[in-house]
Amino acid sequence: MVSMSRYRYARWDGTQNPIGEDVTVERLVEELSEDILEGMDPQQALNRMMSQGVPGQFMGLRGLLEKLRRARREQQQQGGRLDGWLEQIREELDAILDTERARLMTDAGDEARLKESYLESLPESTAGQMSELRNYDWSSPEARQRFQNLLEQLRRQVMESYVRNLSQGMRNLTPEQRQRMKDMLAELNQMLEQRAAGTGPSQERFDEFMRRYGDFFPENPRNLDQLLEAMARRSVALSRLMASLTPEQRAELQAMAQEMLEDLDLAFEMNRLRDSMRGLMPEMPWDEPVQIDGDNPLGLQEGIEAIERMADYEQLEDALRGDRPGAALEDIDIERLRRTLGDDAVRDMQRLRQVERALEESGILSRRSGKLELTPRGIRKLGERALARVFERLIVDRPGSHDARDAGGTGEPTGQTRPWRWGDQYSIDVQRTLHNAIVREGATQGRVRLHPDDFEVAEAETRTTAATVLLLDMSFSMPMRGNWVPAKRMALALHSLISSKYPEDHLSIVGFSAVAHEMKPSDLVEVGWEHVYGTNMQHAFNLAGRILAKHRGATKQVLLVTDGEPTAHLTDGGEVFFHWPPVRETLEKTYKEAMRLAKAGITMNIFMLEESPALFRFIDRLAQVVNGRVFGVRGEDLGDLILRDYLKRKTG
Repeated sequence: MVSMSRYRYARWDGTQNPIGEDVTVERLVEELSEDILEGMDPQQALNRMMSQGVPGQFMGLRGLLEKLRRARREQQQQGGRLDGWLEQIREELDAILDTERARLMTDAGDEARLKESYLESLPESTAGQMSELRNYDWSSPEARQRFQNLLEQLRRQVMESYVRNLSQGMRNLTPEQRQRMKDMLAELNQMLEQRAAGTGPSQERFDEFMRRYGDFFPENPRNLDQLLEAMARRSVALSRLMASLTPEQRAELQAMAQEMLEDLDLAFEMNRLRDSMRGLMPEMPWDEPVQIDGDNPLGLQEGIEAIERMADYEQLEDALRGDRPGAALEDIDIERLRRTLGDDAVRDMQRLRQVERALEESGILSRRSGKLELTPRGIRKLGERALARVFERLIVDRPGSHDARDAGGTGEPTGQTRPWRWGDQYSIDVQRTLHNAIVREGATQGRVRLHPDDFEVAEAETRTTAATVLLLDMSFSMPMRGNWVPAKRMALALHSLISSKYPEDHLSIVGFSAVAHEMKPSDLVEVGWEHVYGTNMQHAFNLAGRILAKHRGATKQVLLVTDGEPTAHLTDGGEVFFHWPPVRETLEKTYKEAMRLAKAGITMNIFMLEESPALFRFIDRLAQVVNGRVFGVRGEDLGDLILRDYLKRKTG
């Protein structure tokens, strides 16, 4: 039985890219590839990309952190004076008293003189004056009204200093409304005490609380945690403002705030609320002073909001640094980021959060036992990128070369076609196929019906297969001279070229230092140069000969990439012998293995990455022994030269 799957298709709408319209998985792989080739593991390379971002695409964590610190400095410099609220109250109260004294001067009676005497005996502190004047019988209607307005303003600002927007629910300060607020605070305190005791409250009770008192909280929190977070943020800002004032200013502000709360009969519940929040969230920066500069005096709400912004900067900086164990991008508060750095920063953060998931979903990376690894597809992508980079150099430097994105076949087209047969792997000739269908049946309403007999294929000339062994020097000198990364990139590019354009060919990669060993492409991505001394070409040649002996009928070649002469060989007992400078025995054993390759009909091409007299002498002798070709090449040109040579050999 054949199971038929059903699929649904929809028009591309631009939302299918999980990162963004201008960021592709290929671009991310390109950013990762250099670091991985340098020797980083995938997790280190990903962390580096997340830190640095992708130029022109999105900002990394380091850039966001620097931007945040600049904004924080600007906020500190442009903030203003936190004691401005007391100054504004004092100036308004002085103006009110001047208005009252002016009215009393026009009254010649004894009562006016008594009031003047009373005003002269008022306490020096603004809070003390406000307290004494609450029961004063004003002679000036204007002064009376201004004082009542000042009291109302203070009540609202004190309430706002505890909970943002709470005063919106108390616009009409009737006794009934004050009692309703007191009931709301009492029930809220009960829920917080239940939370502290670990006995609740339930979500149902919170929902019922919001149903009855939701008008006090226009931000509409969905649970107690959201409500507590918003209230604590405000309360912490007030405590930090207090801590930033002088002792005299702090005492005056505390006295005034307590006076206003007592006036509203809310002091007990407000103090209870403050203590509950401190107990539930002790990790918050209660009573930590804040430095805000500037000459502009700030009102109470302005000062608290400035401190809240500074708290946003501080918490975001901690989150972006990611210093604490278990830190993750999901811990960063998006709304806080929006408030401080704007929508562009939010977009960059959302893309950063999606990078790893996009690479995993596209099959580039995977996690095994918590470790991030490149998948086989990811390794192929790295090879394709290395190949594309080489071909881009070929296109720029020398016209007429291949593009890495072109699809290859198994032979060069002859220009002839023939009917398709079952099992053919040649390319379909579309023009001839459509021509056959139209001649056979014609076109109906612009539609052409195809029949298997209509298909024709483009013939290609038969091409012999090739077996190649790439011998890659992995000794200590390769990275020291800057040759290791170009060599790895070249090997990946060559593997990608052969597997994609010449699948009938075979490529083996052999790395050698003190000893030689065969490598898979995945090994090439993960491995670095080897921390051992010795360049054992004898063992590398021996292993290459054994690998190529398995490929009968193929054209065989060895590509030797090295930056130094041999300094190690295997003894008759199989042990590694190392000596620098090279001794005669090492050179003779190396030449002997090379001659065996030549006798087996194996061609050798030698790519010399350094220019030293000793290396010149060895390479010259080696080329004579094997009748091979020698290429002196800089590291960055290595891939260009090897791929160009391979293509020339394949195409003639």
